[in-house]
Amino acid sequence: MADLQDDLHTPAEVDALDGLPLADPFPVEPPALPIDDPDPVDPDAERLERARALLAAHPVADGYSGLPWALRHLPWYDLELGESAVDTDVPRLRQGHVGALFCSLHLPEGLAADRAVAATLEQLDLVRTVIAAHPEGLRLARTAGQVIDARNCGRAAVLLGPATAAALDDSLAILRVLHSLGLRVLTLAGTSWASEAGLTRFGEEVVREMNRLGVLADLSGASEQTVRRALAASKTPVLCTRSAARALRPHPANLPDDLLAELGAAKGLCMVPLTAEQTGPSVRDVADHLDHVRAVAGTQCVGLSGTYDVGTAHPQDLPDASCYPHLVAELLRRGWTETDLSLLTWGNVQRVLRTADFTAKAAQQRREPSTARIADLDG
Repeated sequence: MADLQDDLHTPAEVDALDGLPLADPFPVEPPALPIDDPDPVDPDAERLERARALLAAHPVADGYSGLPWALRHLPWYDLELGESAVDTDVPRLRQGHVGALFCSLHLPEGLAADRAVAATLEQLDLVRTVIAAHPEGLRLARTAGQVIDARNCGRAAVLLGPATAAALDDSLAILRVLHSLGLRVLTLAGTSWASEAGLTRFGEEVVREMNRLGVLADLSGASEQTVRRALAASKTPVLCTRSAARALRPHPANLPDDLLAELGAAKGLCMVPLTAEQTGPSVRDVADHLDHVRAVAGTQCVGLSGTYDVGTAHPQDLPDASCYPHLVAELLRRGWTETDLSLLTWGNVQRVLRTADFTAKAAQQRREPSTARIADLDG
């Protein structure tokens, strides 16, 4: 019994135990310290990667490049290795996922009229020489099928044009010669038969012969009367190779909403330029124009025109041909779908080229080459 008592606490010991705090039967866990995410998701970086992946499948068909004239002033250049003196070279075309490039044969202001034909031929010859000197990166293309072939071979397809209408010297025979050398786009402006008053009878004959050959009409910079008459006369879709929305920026080459709607109804293509003068100083300004053109003309009637190497300033984040992923990332942020973006970058240009090829093939079976002269129709 004594042993049992020895095992029991004495009153003093019990009193000592009473002074100790009791354990909480439901202890509260201390708040967890924040742990830094070792790999946080950056939505901007994620969109940029999505843009690059999309462009890998649907590359850019760039509607206007001033590269030919820019290269005339360089004593030496290598577009394959990279050329800092211009905005466009093969590495930047690949980085920007540019699959097709329309090379402008436009002439500088002030050039004598009697030099127009020769100067256009000189630029055309220069482009062909440049392509031949860079076979690993560039390939001349005349048709929609050849554009696809170039892309499948890892080359950027180069299409010749737009050229200025003055290069025809009012002769449909010269139009046919230029087409045989690869010309694919002609701008209908700056001549007596495509002026502020619109297309004359000879001008309409030029459009018909262009349809027969498969040469696309470019209406950027043309008068509203010429635009409307060309839309009515052409059997193939027309291009506006460097036109944005005048409702957002009142530049003379930009199109008002009524013309954008007519262009959309005719299944033409408005190619929005990446220039600060026409679209604004930021990539978001360019995206605003693309949103507006899509809303007014339709998803199938909007395209892109880098307008690089023409001596104009470009929006921030879009200084050269490598920067298209940044623009596509901004459009992804705005909710553009992959289908809409694939049409914007590649599909719409392919549609216009295929339609022109098909129409030309059919027209050549029905119509002989035109021998009309301006004196006969407009004299």
